[in-house]
Amino acid sequence: MTTVFLGTSHFAAAILDRLAGSKAHRPALVVTRPDRPRGRGRRATPPPVAERARALGIPLQQPHSVNDPAARALIAEAAGSTGGKAGGSWRGDGPDVTIVVCAFGALIKEPLLSEHTILNVHPSLLPRWRGAAPIERAIMAGDQQTGVSIIRLTAGLDSGPVCLAGSEPIRPDDTFASLAARLQQLGGELIIRALDDAAPFTEQPEEGVTYAEKIGPADRLLDPSRPAGELERVVRALHPHVGAQVELEDGTRLGVHRAALVVGGSSAAELGLDASGDRLLLGCSEGILELLVVQPPGGRPMDAAAYLRGHELPGRR
Repeated sequence: MTTVFLGTSHFAAAILDRLAGSKAHRPALVVTRPDRPRGRGRRATPPPVAERARALGIPLQQPHSVNDPAARALIAEAAGSTGGKAGGSWRGDGPDVTIVVCAFGALIKEPLLSEHTILNVHPSLLPRWRGAAPIERAIMAGDQQTGVSIIRLTAGLDSGPVCLAGSEPIRPDDTFASLAARLQQLGGELIIRALDDAAPFTEQPEEGVTYAEKIGPADRLLDPSRPAGELERVVRALHPHVGAQVELEDGTRLGVHRAALVVGGSSAAELGLDASGDRLLLGCSEGILELLVVQPPGGRPMDAAAYLRGHELPGRR
């Protein structure tokens, strides 16, 4: 059986590493998204998976659409380039190519969906948190556990049948980075088992479906009309890859990298940002959130005391 890998993000790059280190499932081909302009200079930057594939010496393609005939032909040819034969572990027809997908970031359509077995490494316990941001949404919601599911990709949004799943507790201090690191390890172990054992699939239940919508600008904003406990989870869920923000009186937004609930702190007299000595406090509808590490627009991350030495806030005392 020949493995072809489709992925884009840092999470996907970790799964690629695990496949590349296996004896039987090192990908014959990696397909990722085209380079995109990033940063202030808007320089074309390759996706993390492209960088990792090059470092591993695995053939790489970055088509504008994986659904185009030329891209599909490259995937089908991968079996021939490694001596693959017809008749895969799950299928008895067509070239023996299994596609592993993880955080690819683009819709995979027919006829590619039906041309090969496609396994998706999804970081949640499906059917909870189908969609683009399952790790972030699980932390934001205060879930006590999440996990990784290996599913067969179908036309529906992460609704395909599951062959393997494993759970992982969400710790009270978990950020996106710390939780994602453990889920990457779990996902790597599960996809190798799925490929080795050709595990049977079970349809997802109809009950318990939730959707992890893509993180947008509104999700980043720490709105003081919400409880401080919710906002503390937002800070952790978006660190370090997206980042939470609090709006200042002049309309600019202050990045927030670390925050903590004020123990025993009741709701502030007024909602919003205030300073008390060297402490930066956000009064919320329930409780008070202390901003510990912040980043002014165009500046670098710094602790609250350093920020307050160079910035005045109304009500500072």
